[in-house]
Amino acid sequence: MRFTGKRALVTGAGKGIGRETARQLAEKGAAVVALSRSAADLESLQAETGCETIAIDLEELDEAVAAVRCVLPIDLLVNCAGIARLQPFLELSEETFTTTLRVNTLAPLRLSQVVAGDLVARGRPGAIVNVSSIAAATGFPDHAAYSASKGGLDALSRVMAVELGPHGIRVNCVNPVVTLTPMGEKAWSDPAKSAPMHARIPLRRFATVADVAAAICFLLDDAAAMVNGVCLDVDGGFHAG
Repeated sequence: MRFTGKRALVTGAGKGIGRETARQLAEKGAAVVALSRSAADLESLQAETGCETIAIDLEELDEAVAAVRCVLPIDLLVNCAGIARLQPFLELSEETFTTTLRVNTLAPLRLSQVVAGDLVARGRPGAIVNVSSIAAATGFPDHAAYSASKGGLDALSRVMAVELGPHGIRVNCVNPVVTLTPMGEKAWSDPAKSAPMHARIPLRRFATVADVAAAICFLLDDAAAMVNGVCLDVDGGFHAG
């Protein structure tokens, strides 16, 4: 895979899957624009990869949209930023629910509108990958808001694929199993919770950020030129059982 001559925007690039994706894209020749709410994380990523940076919190969505307009044109978009505020269903607050959907579902929609709208205006093909989760299709305790946001993202991605495909813009999801990121470790730190989950994965391990980033890069690459509208499980066989 080579991305020479392509500009790639990665949200949530400060840590975890987003950071590894930005690193792999830069390694493969892309000019990377990295977006994160942590300026310190972006500073270290810039030193490592030479990427451009946007330090902004996607909860400030209007500001984020304006910032992305300023870095156009973008050929490849990875909507990786996300939050997981876990609460039992009976205790789930409206604030937690709406904030989670705002960051995990609405932000990918609006940023994709900016990037895809520019691609259409320029008559250029492109690719978008939305980072979802197996929680989009599987119920886990305390994940009501998170699962709803990722289920919505999967559905949104399918509609995007149908509407943007005629313009040569492919849209796909990756749906990882538990991934060893700071957010994943926080959510699954209790052995009583993580051990049964681990046992349900035929490969008997959780995903690494490199596993997921590699799948993202494949979906962005011309090698996946006929892959459009899929939700690719990166789950070690979790959903095969």
